[in-house]
Amino acid sequence: MKFKVVIEPGEDGYYVAWVPSLPGCISQGKTLEEALKNIKEAIELHLSALEKEIPKGPAQKIVEVEV
Repeated sequence: MKFKVVIEPGEDGYYVAWVPSLPGCISQGKTLEEALKNIKEAIELHLSALEKEIPKGPAQKIVEVEV
Protein backbone atom coordinates (compact mmCIF):
# COMPACT_ATOMS: atom_id res chain seq x y z
CA MET A 1 0.00 0.00 0.00
CA LYS A 2 1.17 3.50 -0.72
CA PHE A 3 0.22 6.64 1.16
CA LYS A 4 1.09 10.26 0.58
CA VAL A 5 2.93 11.60 3.63
CA VAL A 6 3.45 15.27 4.47
CA ILE A 7 6.73 16.03 6.21
CA GLU A 8 7.42 19.46 7.60
CA PRO A 9 9.79 20.99 10.13
CA GLY A 10 8.33 21.24 13.62
CA GLU A 11 8.81 24.09 16.04
CA ASP A 12 11.23 22.08 18.17
CA GLY A 13 13.65 21.17 15.37
CA TYR A 14 12.09 17.75 14.72
CA TYR A 15 10.48 16.70 11.44
CA VAL A 16 6.74 16.12 11.74
CA ALA A 17 5.15 13.55 9.41
CA TRP A 18 1.42 13.00 8.90
CA VAL A 19 -0.87 11.16 6.50
CA PRO A 20 -3.75 13.23 5.06
CA SER A 21 -5.77 10.12 4.15
CA LEU A 22 -5.48 8.70 7.69
CA PRO A 23 -6.73 11.36 10.11
CA GLY A 24 -4.81 11.25 13.37
CA CYS A 25 -1.87 9.33 11.91
CA ILE A 26 1.11 11.49 12.83
CA SER A 27 4.69 10.97 13.96
CA GLN A 28 8.01 12.78 14.15
CA GLY A 29 11.76 12.25 14.09
CA LYS A 30 15.01 14.09 14.72
CA THR A 31 16.02 13.49 11.10
CA LEU A 32 14.08 13.09 7.88
CA GLU A 33 15.02 9.40 7.79
CA GLU A 34 13.85 8.86 11.36
CA ALA A 35 10.57 10.67 10.64
CA LEU A 36 9.95 8.40 7.62
CA LYS A 37 10.73 5.28 9.64
CA ASN A 38 8.44 6.41 12.44
CA ILE A 39 5.53 7.35 10.15
CA LYS A 40 5.71 3.92 8.48
CA GLU A 41 5.33 2.31 11.89
CA ALA A 42 2.52 4.73 12.76
CA ILE A 43 0.68 3.82 9.53
CA GLU A 44 0.95 0.09 10.31
CA LEU A 45 -0.39 0.61 13.83
CA HIS A 46 -3.15 2.93 12.62
CA LEU A 47 -4.32 0.43 9.99
CA SER A 48 -4.18 -2.42 12.49
CA ALA A 49 -6.40 -0.46 14.88
CA LEU A 50 -8.86 0.37 12.08
CA GLU A 51 -9.04 -3.29 11.03
CA LYS A 52 -10.04 -4.30 14.56
CA GLU A 53 -13.01 -1.91 14.36
CA ILE A 54 -14.54 -3.62 11.30
CA PRO A 55 -17.72 -5.43 12.35
CA LYS A 56 -17.48 -9.09 11.40
CA GLY A 57 -20.39 -10.91 9.81
CA PRO A 58 -20.79 -14.40 8.32
CA ALA A 59 -21.32 -13.16 4.75
CA GLN A 60 -18.66 -10.48 4.92
CA LYS A 61 -15.52 -10.54 2.78
CA ILE A 62 -12.56 -8.26 3.24
CA VAL A 63 -10.51 -7.63 0.11
CA GLU A 64 -7.66 -5.31 -0.83
CA VAL A 65 -7.99 -2.95 -3.77
CA GLU A 66 -5.05 -1.12 -5.28
CA VAL A 67 -5.72 2.17 -7.04
